[in-house]
Amino acid sequence: LYYAPGTCAQAVLIALHEAGAHFDANRLNMAESEQRSPAYLAINPKGRVPALVTPQGVLSETLALLLYVAQTYPQANLAPLNDPFRLAHMQEINSYLASTVHVNHAHRTRAGRWADDETAQQAMKAKVPQNMRDAFAIIEQHYLSDAPWVLGEQYSVADPYLFTVAGWLKSDGVDINEFPRVAAHHARVAARPAVQKALA
Repeated sequence: LYYAPGTCAQAVLIALHEAGAHFDANRLNMAESEQRSPAYLAINPKGRVPALVTPQGVLSETLALLLYVAQTYPQANLAPLNDPFRLAHMQEINSYLASTVHVNHAHRTRAGRWADDETAQQAMKAKVPQNMRDAFAIIEQHYLSDAPWVLGEQYSVADPYLFTVAGWLKSDGVDINEFPRVAAHHARVAARPAVQKALA
């Protein structure tokens, strides 16, 4: 696994530990643009993390890797693989994190992806806290309940993904405690041994 701490790749790192997988963790130094090095671009031409080298080839994109881990290690019960509706529901949540919440967050640190004009970039950055609040209000009200995990009683790969993305709130100027269910979920995931191992 090629990853960088604090990025969405952290969710895959946690999932691999939860699965009890045997793997090598290769940490990239994003601050020094190691993800843009010729050596890494030969592995993942997108120049982003995560990337997972499997016996069949290289996979990238967090959603794909989380499902791959769950399917490769079914004994870990990290996804409702035999329930089409619940599996789709898990993918719905993960897709929302990837396509909406992650993009909201990225406007703060990577506004240059969307505009060259400095004024436009600053406007995007200023909108990030509100966009993150709006997204997490949906997560709080629609995707979490009083159950311990995203899918209720079953821990799944959606949990480390939400944990990782919720960890970005502070840097985006949002207090996680504005969302009590999100905050409680974040604390529960953080306490798991596999998560502690990954964070270490």
